[in-house]
Amino acid sequence: MKSGLQEEVSETVSEHKELSTLAAMDEKRERRLETQEQASKTDETRRNSFICLWASCMDRAYSWRVAQSMIFGQPLVFDMSYEKDMSVREVTNTVRQIVLSESCNRRSVDPFHIHFCNFKDDSLYHKEFVKHYRDAWGKLLITATDQCYTEVFPKDKLIYLTADSPKVMKTFDHDKIYIIGSMVDKSIKTGVSLARAKRLGLETAALPLEKYLLWNAGAKNLTLDQMMRILLTLKDTGDWKKALEFVPKRKYCGFVSRPVHELKKTLNLINTLKLGKRQEELRKQFAKNYSKKLMEK
Repeated sequence: MKSGLQEEVSETVSEHKELSTLAAMDEKRERRLETQEQASKTDETRRNSFICLWASCMDRAYSWRVAQSMIFGQPLVFDMSYEKDMSVREVTNTVRQIVLSESCNRRSVDPFHIHFCNFKDDSLYHKEFVKHYRDAWGKLLITATDQCYTEVFPKDKLIYLTADSPKVMKTFDHDKIYIIGSMVDKSIKTGVSLARAKRLGLETAALPLEKYLLWNAGAKNLTLDQMMRILLTLKDTGDWKKALEFVPKRKYCGFVSRPVHELKKTLNLINTLKLGKRQEELRKQFAKNYSKKLMEK
């Protein structure tokens, strides 16, 4: 009887010990998980703090470069006189492209000093910029003026970049001031920017797209941010091949590997051979059909 009672007590004590051990292990595991979670949160906080600090330092560095460009940098003009030629949606799209251009310029090693010329405070352009930048609009490191670029800069320094120009741009000139029309090209009639430049007596130029690219059928107009990337690359490297990599791939087949006049000769020869082969096929088909008609008679 006593032996059985001792056994029960022993088993109970053993169970309590086992339960205590399990509880202790669970508690230890919970403490370890809490410690790991706290450490993870601390690491994440540190990582986020570092990212914020890094982003803040980069923003200051970018702002410093742009501030320097306002004193020493090469000017780049956006002609803001096309609002009346576009719908509200097209103006919104144009402003979006300019915002991308400004962001790209700000992150460049050697940014342009951006000028908004013919810019009105009560314009739709202005409303869209304020809507996008909000409080940052007043702190933006650009020059906005309602004056025309011909009133701000010497005429002999200005070059209006337009796809309609008969003159092709050969090299990037660091002493010139390039003008870009602030518009969505699809909505503007061909030759509007060229006519404006001619009316003001300005030099014009078009990008040498056909000289370096095997162009597909279609207009050679690019978005404003694509133009900005091309000009920044030219400014930094002078390399047309690198610069024109920002042209959308759907617009061309590849880069020209031989002089254009040689490619045209080859293309003309191929077309002549194709035409000759086609004519021979038509002649044979006609002869075959004619002989059938004779046999039927």
